[in-house]
This record gives sequence, structure tokens and C-alpha cells, in this order.
Amino acid sequence: MKDYLVRGIVDSKNVRVFACSTTDLLEEARKKHGLWPTASAALGRMMSVVLMMGSMMKSEKSLSCTINGGGPIGTMICSTKGDGKIKGFVANPEVHYTYNDTGKLAVGVAVGKEGYLEVVRDMQLREAFSGRVALQTGEIGDDFSYYFAASEQVPSVVSVGVLVNDTNEILASGGFIIQLLPNATDEDIEYIEEKMKDFPAVSALIHDGKTPEQILEMIFPDVKILDHQDLSFECDCSRERMAEALYSIGKAELTAMIDEDHGCEIKCHFCNTAYQFNEEELSAIRDSIK
Repeated sequence: MKDYLVRGIVDSKNVRVFACSTTDLLEEARKKHGLWPTASAALGRMMSVVLMMGSMMKSEKSLSCTINGGGPIGTMICSTKGDGKIKGFVANPEVHYTYNDTGKLAVGVAVGKEGYLEVVRDMQLREAFSGRVALQTGEIGDDFSYYFAASEQVPSVVSVGVLVNDTNEILASGGFIIQLLPNATDEDIEYIEEKMKDFPAVSALIHDGKTPEQILEMIFPDVKILDHQDLSFECDCSRERMAEALYSIGKAELTAMIDEDHGCEIKCHFCNTAYQFNEEELSAIRDSIK
């Protein structure tokens, strides 16, 4: 099953819904970053949510999310332009913990909860919109649920999951979001709460072959799907953008690179692509700085 997301509405229950499958794009990220299982699970959960948030964008040009809970995985960042493409990384990809009682990947331990979740929406105005909340569990889904309620005043259910095999390959990744509309009733809320009791893990459903539409139909049989969007892990870095970054470091630093290192390598954090610049190229950049 290719990676894609769907957006829909359930008129009878006054909610809007989103669901996605992100297995292939997470596997691509795992290979590029050398992610260990728990790091894969943390980044995969985050990318699934950010992609679904991207499908909610209206006037925004881009959306980026940062999580730092003080855990061993360090800072996590994901970014999208709402076009189904996402890039992301974790500061320390070589992290793997499991819970002793269940054997499940311990994302909360890797991420930590002594920190924050921050969302920045760039609407091409003088200042970007920024919302920031304290982490609740570090398990990602719970933290985004809290973000939607506290920062955007939209009560939401966020369920995300990742399944990894013994050789660290991604078997399944994806999630869904349920958001109450302003006219939601107590009965609508009770229905959702009842449906969420003992609801299967979303990663298990995807691994069993359930599509995003089918997962939503398990919760809301009368869901109306409004649109689909293909998803991919894709970075917009380029040699030209890396050269622009070199302009910003100043003549003195560029001269040191030329004289001492005889060139430099710049690596993109989001996709791990390395760009080489030789002495002549660095000299041309330095000499063009006014």
C-alpha cells in the first residue's frame, strides 16, 4: 500500500477526521538517518501527525514542529508545506528502549517529558504563528492531543503508531486524528470515547492491510471522504541553498576553511545529504561577500 492520507467529515457526529499511512516514507527516513527502532517510532509518529496537520493548512505556506523532552533522543524536528512531502530528523538516531512489562517500543522514555512541543505556521506575514505547550507523556500522540486542545482550542483524538521488525525495517506506520466541530454534542463525545475504548493499535491495523479509509470507517461507518493526498519523505535542500548558508558565516570563517581544511563538507540535517565545496568554490563565495 502506497503512502497517502485522507481527509473527511462525519456529519452525524459533528467531527472532521484525518488518517494516513506512512510506512514507506518512514522506511526512507530510517535508511537516510540510520534510525534505531525507538528513534524510528518516535520520528514516524511525529511525521504522521505533522502530515495530517499539513492537510489542515489554509493560508499557511509551511508548518514545522519541534519536540524536545529532555530524553536521550534529543531534539526532533519535522517540516511540511502541506503538499504531502515531509522532512524530519532526530538529534540522536541511535536510540532504542522497550518497556519491560509489554516489550513495546518505549518512545516516551526516548523522548522524555521534561520539555515542550512547538508548532510554527508560516503564513507569509511579518511574524509566523507559534504555539508551544509542555509535553505530557513524550509518546507523541498524547502530546499533540494536548497541543490541539490547549493551543488551538480544538478537542482532538490523536492516534499514531509504528511497527518495526527484528532487522529494524518499518513494517507499518500511520495514524488518525478526530477533531470535534463547534456544534459537537455530549452524545458525540460519548460515542467517540466508547469507540476509542480497546480500539486496535493503528500500526497493527495498517500492518494487517487496512487502508486509511477503512480505519476511519471502523470508527464512523458513515464517514464522507473529501480528498486524498499522496505522501513522501522528500527534502528541498540543494547545493545552491548550502552555498547561501556559506555566505552567512563571514569571510574570516571561510578563509579558515580554505587555509586549514582546503574545502568543506556541509550535511543537511533533514536528509543527511552531504555537499562538498573545494577551495576554489569557497574562495569565490568569500570574494563575492561585500
